[in-house]
Amino acid sequence: EPRLYAALPARYHALLTFALQTGMRQAEQFGLTWPQLDLTARVARLPKTKDGKGRMVELSDVAVAVVRGLPSRFRSEHVFVSPRTGRRLNPRNFYRRVWLPALTVAKINNLTWHDLRHTYATRLVMAGTDLRTVADLMGHQSLQMVMRYAHLVPGARAKAVNQLPGPQMGPGAEDE
Repeated sequence: EPRLYAALPARYHALLTFALQTGMRQAEQFGLTWPQLDLTARVARLPKTKDGKGRMVELSDVAVAVVRGLPSRFRSEHVFVSPRTGRRLNPRNFYRRVWLPALTVAKINNLTWHDLRHTYATRLVMAGTDLRTVADLMGHQSLQMVMRYAHLVPGARAKAVNQLPGPQMGPGAEDE
């Protein structure tokens, strides 16, 4: 991650940070508009996602700070804009002109924007977030999609069984 930040032009750091803080898909993030953000409620309202349904994305303190600091805030409908044109970032141009060169400089192989979404989920699980909440935050309709991260919770099974109470013997049970 530090190598990627070092290789990525500074004007795109907010874009990367927001991706790592929200787990949004690239199309969701690159298409995000200011009216979709409610910084007071700390959410992004996505009217239509991959599954055709809308969803709410919770915004962390870091994500809120990132968007509050963007120069597009009062100048564009879109949150993430091209520094040259001031218009919505074109994902293909970004990938070809910014992302791939940054990966080359950082000596990182085969990292896609979607991998940032996986990083978000991985970090949530490793921080102790339960899988149902991770699935909800990711916009997954079932736990099946998020189960790929289950192995990242070290000792989760042992912790679960050790939460069971001991024998519940009634009064006088020891006398028998």
